[in-house]
Amino acid sequence: MFDREKWGEIMQSIGKNKLRTVLTGFAVFWGIFMLIILLGAGAGLRNGFSYNFKNTATNSIEVYGGQTSKPWNGLPANRDIQLTEEDVEALRNSIPGIQHISGSYRVWRGNSQLQHGMNYGSYNIRGVIPEHQQLQKQILVAGRFINEVDEEQVRKVILIADDARKELFKDEEPLDKWVNVNGVPFQVVGLYKFENSGEGGMMQRSPVFIPLSAAQRVFNAQRDVDEIMFSFSDASIVGAQMAQERALHTIARRHNFDPTDDRAIWLQNNVANVSTFNNIFNGITAFLWFVGIGSLIAGIVGIGNIMLIVVKDRTREIGVRKALGATPGNVVGQILMEAIFVTALFGYLGLALGVGLLELLASAIPGSEFFRDPTIDFSVAVRSLLALLVAGAIAGFIPARRAAAIRPIEALRDE
Repeated sequence: MFDREKWGEIMQSIGKNKLRTVLTGFAVFWGIFMLIILLGAGAGLRNGFSYNFKNTATNSIEVYGGQTSKPWNGLPANRDIQLTEEDVEALRNSIPGIQHISGSYRVWRGNSQLQHGMNYGSYNIRGVIPEHQQLQKQILVAGRFINEVDEEQVRKVILIADDARKELFKDEEPLDKWVNVNGVPFQVVGLYKFENSGEGGMMQRSPVFIPLSAAQRVFNAQRDVDEIMFSFSDASIVGAQMAQERALHTIARRHNFDPTDDRAIWLQNNVANVSTFNNIFNGITAFLWFVGIGSLIAGIVGIGNIMLIVVKDRTREIGVRKALGATPGNVVGQILMEAIFVTALFGYLGLALGVGLLELLASAIPGSEFFRDPTIDFSVAVRSLLALLVAGAIAGFIPARRAAAIRPIEALRDE
């Protein structure tokens, strides 16, 4: 492989046909470049949608109250189903393998105002219990989360995110300071990390958290909750379906509605959502591999065709070499080395440019819930290049065998 004479002949052959070599190599370059870009784009889409589950327990189900659409047991349709803390305890006792469960309440259905001094901001205020952090984990930057004492003593404490800190406190340290929540003072006890996925707009602001007991008492919510979320040990599709059915029948029995009424309550099964999401993106990834490999095959076919032309052009030279004692292995080796060299050179250039472009896009495009960090695993890139080299060797093998089969006497007669 490291025969200087062979490499000299390869370079001489490439040098005599620069344009042909470049055009052939470009097909390989473009094939692996497009494969890397397509896989990176697919990874960006997957990462973007995965980010929605980043801090949420994926082995969980969320329950929301709705409105009945069917009469049941003498009761009319169009009844509002208001969830309560009693529903939380009923689910805790009726679902096998339950790990964590939390009820939460949105103060004034999200249309709430925070004030500190002369600074104002509209935020979604959520009353939660300490167990909420095990289900939708907030990453604390400073201070603490809502704790059991806050809940039991109905303390007026609040946890805010960095966007609220900047808007309400500017450069001031927020911990232990007071903010007005719809005119009621609450003390800041914690600061958590929140990533804004867009510019401006109510929906891009962080929620802020207060104890559920304080939300219910201060804002006259009785024992109401808007959402119940629970996680369970059996995170299989079957286990999640069983937990969902048990939750549905428990709430239906407590609020006296038809369990088949799909508008009475809304359930979001995160196990099923994640499974559906993975199936969709596995299909997308398979399709991208199919398209990318198709581009690579086109390049490899080009390599094979050009090597056939090389063999034809060098028929007389090969005949002379065989007449002087060159073995079929020597001839095959030289043709294969040339094919592999061209494939490796242009394949590496395509790989390097593709990875470099993905890194540039990853740093230039802000992450969102739809597209984030469009990069691929280094091992995937290496395996793609190795597969390309194997394919290049296969593409060069047929022309090499043809060259080895040339009889010296016929080759010397070739015009």
